[in-house]
Amino acid sequence: MTAEPFPQWLRPPPGGFVAEDLDRLPDLPPHTELIDGSLVFACPQAEFHMLVISLLESALGRLAPAGMRVRRQMTVTLGRDQRPEPDVLVVRAHTDGGLERRTYWPDEVVLAVEVVSVESRTRDRERKPQLYAKAGIAYFWRVENGDGHPVVYVYELDPATKTYALTGIHHDRLRLSVPFHVDIDLTGIGRM
Repeated sequence: MTAEPFPQWLRPPPGGFVAEDLDRLPDLPPHTELIDGSLVFACPQAEFHMLVISLLESALGRLAPAGMRVRRQMTVTLGRDQRPEPDVLVVRAHTDGGLERRTYWPDEVVLAVEVVSVESRTRDRERKPQLYAKAGIAYFWRVENGDGHPVVYVYELDPATKTYALTGIHHDRLRLSVPFHVDIDLTGIGRM
């Protein structure tokens, strides 16, 4: 039995992949990200991950003010070799791009949310928040699995240092006044 040849399109070009490559490489699996010039492929997600995304997408969609929209699993082009895909995004509604749009720009993003998975723990906890902060995205939430219940770590950007400061850890209920009024029952995933 012979091994299948390594697909040539997976070989990084000199200098690594660039953001536009996600739109032109053939046969990329869904939810492929570009982090530091390398392609990152998503693993199948656990039920917890998908339930939290659905809960946040639905709740934020109801709570977002008129000038904002909620999106799930769309990439954000942060630079030449950075195009991560947050699990949930809140973006400004006045952005262009229409229905063919494949990515957002940092100045369009109000909030990026990552639901931590076992396989993406380091990226979700460390690298992606660094990238979002450096790009100037004002708010970041990291959601962890606390024995079957979401625990939301809320961060706000310090514009002087371009780093995030932890502003709260929320277990049963997420109540915030920024980036807009938020009140979400986090125990709701048990009823989904």
